[in-house]
Amino acid sequence: MQVLSIINQKGGVGKTTSCANIGAALAQQGLRVLLVDLDPQAHLSISFDRMPEPGDPSVYTLLTQGHAFADVSQPTQTEGLSIAPTNLDLTGAESELANEIGREGILRLALHDLARSKDAPDLVLLDCPPSLGTLSLNALVASDFVIVPLQAEFFALQGMAQLLDVLERVKRRLNPSIEMAGILVGLFSKQRNLSREVVEELNHHFGELVFPTQVRVNVRLAEAPSHGLTIFEYAPDSAAADQFREIAAELSARIGLAGTKKSVAKQAAPKTEAQSPVVTEDVVASHAAPPVTTPVVAAPTSEPLLEGEAE
Repeated sequence: MQVLSIINQKGGVGKTTSCANIGAALAQQGLRVLLVDLDPQAHLSISFDRMPEPGDPSVYTLLTQGHAFADVSQPTQTEGLSIAPTNLDLTGAESELANEIGREGILRLALHDLARSKDAPDLVLLDCPPSLGTLSLNALVASDFVIVPLQAEFFALQGMAQLLDVLERVKRRLNPSIEMAGILVGLFSKQRNLSREVVEELNHHFGELVFPTQVRVNVRLAEAPSHGLTIFEYAPDSAAADQFREIAAELSARIGLAGTKKSVAKQAAPKTEAQSPVVTEDVVASHAAPPVTTPVVAAPTSEPLLEGEAE
């Protein structure tokens, strides 16, 4: 079982959309995928129409009351895709866990128990909140890989220095095995000069880490969650569905998801040599993503606080 966080401290960059549709694309290829909603806004849970009532088993009770994933997980309309939903109760988790010993490792322990069970999924995708508090720290400590979604906008690079600094410190102090799986550009418009310039800048700073496929602005993609569906049920022949199939194929190759590389690749549109990043067989075989690189962006003036760190 592999665990992957989709994280960015900036809101509105497509974390939830990416989590739902990457998970659905991989589930269609025969993988068992679990989505975990770690955002107190519960947008992932709402988009699947699975938000629990207050007091019912949820990610909140998993973190604060010792529930297991078996108590919390629910199936979705996509075969092989399940979700551990949350509700607004999760808003109180930050303060409730403040005095817990080892609070940054609670999710990791729950996932460890899940991995040992007969119902363990092949991949767990964590939809993180737009902050770098206790919930995001739990996700990073529990993860093998990280995807950072970005908008093709002017401020896309502004928070990357801080986020990559946090990732490096988590890797150094709390989770030595965590790796960057890639940077995913969303809300891309080919007609806008700004969108193209942002992608060029990202490619210049991060190279192979940037996924070669961008998620373009798409009305169908925006409408799908309001119907409780992923893009593959709502508009399976749309450009957005094709883009997420390609992203799933690339992710499979980067992190070495067993049994998906061939089947996903069959449905992915061919990429030109200039578009495709170099992912060597050694990287795939070792389940290792390209190393984290530091962008040429001004570093934050003060070091962000990571709760649970040992100074």
